[in-house]
Amino acid sequence: MHLDRIDVAEEIGPKRTFRWAIDWPGWARAGKTPDLALESLITHAPRYATVAHEAGLEFPPIPGAVTAHDVFIVDSVPGGSGTDFGVPSAVTSADRRAVDAADAARLAALVQAAWVIFDRVAAAAPAELRKGPRGGGRDTAKIIGHVVESDHYYARELGLRVPQPSPDEPDAVHAGRQAVLDVLRQPSDGSPLADRRWTARYAARRIAWHALDHAWEIEDRTEPI
Repeated sequence: MHLDRIDVAEEIGPKRTFRWAIDWPGWARAGKTPDLALESLITHAPRYATVAHEAGLEFPPIPGAVTAHDVFIVDSVPGGSGTDFGVPSAVTSADRRAVDAADAARLAALVQAAWVIFDRVAAAAPAELRKGPRGGGRDTAKIIGHVVESDHYYARELGLRVPQPSPDEPDAVHAGRQAVLDVLRQPSDGSPLADRRWTARYAARRIAWHALDHAWEIEDRTEPI
């Protein structure tokens, strides 16, 4: 990881682009164009900083505010229907890098921090969230349920067989998350986990992205007091 720059990868679909910071799982944003995705990524840097700090890491890795001059696109892959649907779906060459013990501990710490931030935001949010221009959007309880359900699916992608928890079963939710973190804390040669498709690095960025994407959605859709 370069300490004086932010290496970014991109997934470009016909209608949507994702760009994400390769060494900062969860710091990923989408836009209708690559430029809009990068603009969103940069503007979310202060919000992601709270995740890095929660994980005990300094952020950003360079002094001052993050700008486009600090960002270097080093990996680009074509997207598909999943990209356009709103999910970073491609496993890239950067995701296939080996993970040593220090890397593994860092990945797990950032995923855990993303869950902490999500839980904190969800707990403080009102039951009803501001609707979109057409009246769409889940309220807080539905978002929490969606994240818990998705995390259970993600655990299966890591080869785990854990009971599917209910959002009102915090001990079960915690147990499932700990099982995922236990997998991510293991060094890896970069191969897919459990003979499936996800590598450790992709799993970390996908899981952290999903938790933070919905945490920031809740924040953005909370009516000011």
